[in-house]
Amino acid sequence: MKIVYMGTPDFAVGSLESIAKSGHEVSLVITQPDKAKGRSNKLVPTPVKQAATKLGIEVFQPGKIKEADSIEKIKKQKPDAIVVAAYGQILPESILEIPKYGCINIHASLLPKYRGAAPIEWSIIDGCEKTGVTTMYMEKGLDTGDMIEKSEVVIAPDDTGETLHDKLADAGAKLIISTLKALEDGTAVRTKQNDEESTYAHMLTKELGKLDFNMPAVKLERLIRGLIPWPCAYTVIDGKTAKILKARVANGENEAYKEGKPGEIVEVTKKSFTVKCKEGALTVLSIQPEGKKAMDTAAYLNGNKLCVHTFVGE
Repeated sequence: MKIVYMGTPDFAVGSLESIAKSGHEVSLVITQPDKAKGRSNKLVPTPVKQAATKLGIEVFQPGKIKEADSIEKIKKQKPDAIVVAAYGQILPESILEIPKYGCINIHASLLPKYRGAAPIEWSIIDGCEKTGVTTMYMEKGLDTGDMIEKSEVVIAPDDTGETLHDKLADAGAKLIISTLKALEDGTAVRTKQNDEESTYAHMLTKELGKLDFNMPAVKLERLIRGLIPWPCAYTVIDGKTAKILKARVANGENEAYKEGKPGEIVEVTKKSFTVKCKEGALTVLSIQPEGKKAMDTAAYLNGNKLCVHTFVGE
């Protein structure tokens, strides 16, 4: 099959490489424009552009995909299918109608659950035991098209947004090959989504990471894992903001875990400190103080004295 591939971040790299190595012809890769990064404002190519360049595939980076010259360039490719993975722009109907087998999206959830921008992170934050990848026909709505195939991925107790991202990217890279074969063979089955079962995974914001110790410890621990690597959970300690990078729900029969007030430090050891929550307590294992590098809590406590019965947070 002749494929036009559209994607931008790391999540989309594995699927591009998988398609290119499977015998299909990827005639064009479309990705977002290079972005200026760092103090030097040097333009940095997207991960997908870097991968496409290594593969020797032509790259197209339109500012707006809906403009006439962008649509015409895609039409000239005469693709059998357009494969999309986290591209970052909404495709107009004029593009969705181009390929023989349609535009196929690789979505990082088990649809119809978690439509939207951040399905990976929200599956952890909400405490799901599993998630996965769905291939689907694209239509005008946001992740509302008919489903083709799914691949389930178990969420481990220590998975972060980063580790689960990598698992789902690998699953997507395998699933899209199966889906393309089914399209080519005429065996692909269209399954409509039940809109009543859908959940919207809204975009992550820095404000989402603010730890509220009036919440149960188990929910805060999931929030911390889900927001790695960005935007990260945070709180205020001794008047300074600190990112909390790793924590666990405190175990044991320590009466302080039950009697303290939300936000109160109820235990300090050489390697960690524990904060009382509305339900249970949270033991902090890794931290990034304001203006410094990430470190384990033991290193942090070597230079910062924390006392029991003092409070963290605003």
